[in-house]
Amino acid sequence: MSPMRLIILAVALVAAVLAAFLVRNLAGQTTVVQTPAETVERIVEVEVSQQKVLVAKTDLRVGTLLTPDEFKWANWPDSTINPAYYTQEIAPDAMEILTGSVVRSAMFADEPVMPQKIVQKGETGFMAALLGPGKRAMTIEISPESASAGFILPDDRVDIILTQMIEFEGDRDTQSQLVTSTIMENARVIAIDQTFGDVDGIPTLTGSTATFEVSQVQAELLANAARSGALSLTLRSAADAGFNEGEALANRLHLNDIESGGRKVMIYRSNKVEAGGS
Repeated sequence: MSPMRLIILAVALVAAVLAAFLVRNLAGQTTVVQTPAETVERIVEVEVSQQKVLVAKTDLRVGTLLTPDEFKWANWPDSTINPAYYTQEIAPDAMEILTGSVVRSAMFADEPVMPQKIVQKGETGFMAALLGPGKRAMTIEISPESASAGFILPDDRVDIILTQMIEFEGDRDTQSQLVTSTIMENARVIAIDQTFGDVDGIPTLTGSTATFEVSQVQAELLANAARSGALSLTLRSAADAGFNEGEALANRLHLNDIESGGRKVMIYRSNKVEAGGS
């Protein structure tokens, strides 16, 4: 046998011995498998620092007169607190201070109260901020009987009805008749002077004045109508808010009276206007 072949056989023998040794060692080892039941879970609780923040208890409309019932304190994470928020730590008497303020911008329930969204008592400019360009704020006196028993609130839309005594020509002489007509439609209520009372033990919301967003000539119409007779409000459906593209619409007949300087005597025949005095 040649020397080269002897070397190859020796290498093969050594490799076989090593392989047998490795197999023996592996066969003697025990594999440990950890089942899910044996897994230990560690729960780490992270404590979030919070403060009490003043929020709206319910949805608040523009022009709402705020009372303590409109507020509440709610937990709020420190990391998301805006410097403008009212916190119980810094302003514990915020509810009392803000009572009597008026909502400038609508707020949703649980939304933090911010100075930019309200006008506090004694501050000026809140009504001007509510008006659209070219609009005027006109206030008239109302009563529960003339304002849908207190169900008319800021941002509602109403029709305004005038009831007045009109002179007309009869068969023999001039007579008087009570006439009712709608002088304005879809007028937006921007404020109600509200007080609370009880009717048969049931809380009601009433007011003594109502303020509307109108044009200059419409304001003149309302001022004239308030002197001419009794005004009543009828609440419009929310679905009709887009009537006349959301603008108040004055009765053209009554508007002509204002634009022409007014009439001293309105003449009616068959309950219809026929002519007017100077």
